[in-house]
Amino acid sequence: MDVVALYVGVAFVAGMVASFLRLPPLVGFLAAGFALGAVHAPEMPGLEVVAEIGVALLLFTIGLKLDVRTLVRPEIWLTTATHMVVTIVLTGGLLALAGLVGLALVAGQSLGTFALVGLALSFSSTVFVVKVLEDRSDATSLYGRVAIGILVVQDLVAVVFLAVAEGEPPSPWAVALLLLIPGRRLLHALWDRVGHGELQALFGVAVALVPGFYLFELLGLRGDLGALVMGALLATHPQAGEMSRSLMTFKDVMLVAFFLEIGLHGTPQGQHVAMAAGLLLLIPVQVAVFAVVLWLLRLRRRTAFLTGLVLGNYSEFGIIVVAVGAEAGLLGEDWVVVVSLAVAASFVVSAVVNRRGVELATRLTGLLPARDPSRLHPDDRLVDVGDADVLVLGLGRVGSATCAKLRDEYGLRALGVEHDVARVASARVEGFDVVRADATDLEFWARVKRAGHVRLAVLAMPFHNANLIALSRLQDAGFEGQVAAIARYDDDAAELRRHGAHAVYHLYGAAGAELADRAAEVLSSGR
Repeated sequence: MDVVALYVGVAFVAGMVASFLRLPPLVGFLAAGFALGAVHAPEMPGLEVVAEIGVALLLFTIGLKLDVRTLVRPEIWLTTATHMVVTIVLTGGLLALAGLVGLALVAGQSLGTFALVGLALSFSSTVFVVKVLEDRSDATSLYGRVAIGILVVQDLVAVVFLAVAEGEPPSPWAVALLLLIPGRRLLHALWDRVGHGELQALFGVAVALVPGFYLFELLGLRGDLGALVMGALLATHPQAGEMSRSLMTFKDVMLVAFFLEIGLHGTPQGQHVAMAAGLLLLIPVQVAVFAVVLWLLRLRRRTAFLTGLVLGNYSEFGIIVVAVGAEAGLLGEDWVVVVSLAVAASFVVSAVVNRRGVELATRLTGLLPARDPSRLHPDDRLVDVGDADVLVLGLGRVGSATCAKLRDEYGLRALGVEHDVARVASARVEGFDVVRADATDLEFWARVKRAGHVRLAVLAMPFHNANLIALSRLQDAGFEGQVAAIARYDDDAAELRRHGAHAVYHLYGAAGAELADRAAEVLSSGR
């Protein structure tokens, strides 16, 4: 228990320091891992198991939001393939140049070694990217879906490499996993009987770890892939979003172990730090490759740069690839330390960049030529809000109820704005006027301004950061109407008011006041 207390305490302090520096806590967790490794802290029992569970649950929740059909689209597979080839070639060239200038670590190394390091660096971090998308409430936006699709294809490539490098092909019985496709009906029926609350969360953990992680590992496949597949099989269930939210805190806490473990891979020396710093020079190039390829595939410039920026980091899978390569004798052990350090440093750089990623993507759009709007990707064309009086941003439970009341009781032309495809379809079935768009997009708000009719914008998105970004975008576009917003906590409400919201509805506080009104009505009426 002393060792557990040490790790938890150091991780918490490092996470708090990172937060004070306005960095994501995960940067602090990485630093804590390197610090614990540097002082040769005793190994924490079960840390690796907890980290594996955290990653499995993360991929399971990704699967709950995944539409597998998107993986065959050119903006997914072609972008992934192009990026991987360019990264391998550039990494090989950079390392060959380092060898020519006499860097001891790469002296005498083969082109095969350089190519393997390039492959390791061609993956983006699933854990990091999904955390960024969740913080922005953008996992179901177009750029979020493209980014997740690219990550899934990258993970599949990593799984194939690991199977080949380890020399252990999947079991012939792995074909039986295809039975999970019709078997999902049984899982859906069982889920219907589970209900809500802690039993639903436990059901999700059980599905992710048993038929997901354990069964796939047993049959010679990556357990992470199994968790992702099980999530995708359950994605069509009506309670998929609720399960994802119920697992969020549990998953986030367990992922702390994953980031600590990355830092414990080895104590870096001077040559390791120098090589890792050199490898960081490839990240801007990777961002550019993602952006240019996606732009060529008819996505808007802003969408292309947003995707490139969020994918501009190295991956935990890269560490696994070089570790397996080292065990197979394909490269030296020093590369495990170098890639681990490069991965951790890339997280710090990417965290700083993506803290203002939306604004940065908007500024970078001038680097690429504009396209004719009619030639853009169908999912990325701008929308016109017409003659709406009110825009409701986010059509979750709160947003849908708000939209209905403004329309039915106040006679206003209320239009919902939502980037989640499933929610848009559901809202239209229920009779709402809704457009699929990204409320954090400055170009969308410029179109709203030109419409000239909108008098009120309601920020009803479930994540505070998304509402703040939308409020900022709205102001940048010169919107002159009134703004109302929701908030879960007192400090969130104060921040929204400070940034210009005219009315803020405190979900918990206002719900208590509403409950008191209803209770008083019951008491006075005697019914």
